[in-house]
Amino acid sequence: MKKIIISLFATGFTLLTIGAVAGYWTYQTLLAYGEQPIKATSVQELTIKRGTTFNQFISILESEKLIDEGWKLKWLVRLKPELANIRSGLYEVTPNESLNSLLAKIVSGKEKSFAVTLLEGQTVKEWQLVLEQQARLQQEQDVFNQVLVANGDDSGLPEGKFFPDTYHYRAESTEQALLNKSYLKMKLELEKAWQGRQQGLPLKSAYELLILASIIEKETGKASERPWIAAVFVNRLRKGMRLQTDPTVIYGMGDRYNGNITRKDLRETTAFNTYRINGLPPTPIAAPSLAAIQAAAHPADVDYFYFVSRNDGSHIFSKTLTEHNRAVNKYQRNR
Repeated sequence: MKKIIISLFATGFTLLTIGAVAGYWTYQTLLAYGEQPIKATSVQELTIKRGTTFNQFISILESEKLIDEGWKLKWLVRLKPELANIRSGLYEVTPNESLNSLLAKIVSGKEKSFAVTLLEGQTVKEWQLVLEQQARLQQEQDVFNQVLVANGDDSGLPEGKFFPDTYHYRAESTEQALLNKSYLKMKLELEKAWQGRQQGLPLKSAYELLILASIIEKETGKASERPWIAAVFVNRLRKGMRLQTDPTVIYGMGDRYNGNITRKDLRETTAFNTYRINGLPPTPIAAPSLAAIQAAAHPADVDYFYFVSRNDGSHIFSKTLTEHNRAVNKYQRNR
């Protein structure tokens, strides 16, 4: 009897040992499976729709040929139940990325990010063309004015009121959501600049500061010259002189501008032709950078009234018309 008991005990111990070894092997196999690289040969997108179950998710990975032996993933998630909490969205899969890494990305909701750069010195019309080319961004009609209205601005004048920057968004985001960030950022930076502006500027409002900044932006080829160009315009405004700046003429011409400005164009009276109107044009002519806004708020302490391009991005600044004409003859008329 004693021998039988010993034999049964030995058999049970052996079975337990085999089971333990088999269990440990299975455990290690599943852990190793999670560390295996995804079978992607190039960067690709993976869409997880709302309501997708984990079993459906496994089927998606298999159908996209990103994994083999999907049954192992079913067992792996039993070991790590937190991996089952997948989130819907668009995700980026990269070559050599491990399965665990992909799962962590999807569980945390780290969706693929897209970016669009809205450049300073460009108009709302130019920005709209850029937005229309963006992937996975929902297009909307008259979106710039939609953003204005949503923020209590019923002017119908969006030009210059959006901050130029690089903006990130997720798949199927709306243009309005993206541009709302741009609008609020410009509103914040403009108000800061207006509150901290140099005293005695010949400007009546933050909006006039924005208009001036947009002109400075279009006239500046060399960043260090912004405060000097700002000073020229401020000095002219103080003296009641017309600004006489070509970018405003170009803006007023609209689609008629073909790369050249004629004498007829300079003589034409439009709301934006600062050779014909006094003071500032009625709206900004482009999106100014933060540097241009700051230059408008803090022009240099110089007594220049004129500048002319050297044709290399820099300018010659002059105090008198005689000096200015001499510079024009040298750099523009080659005399």
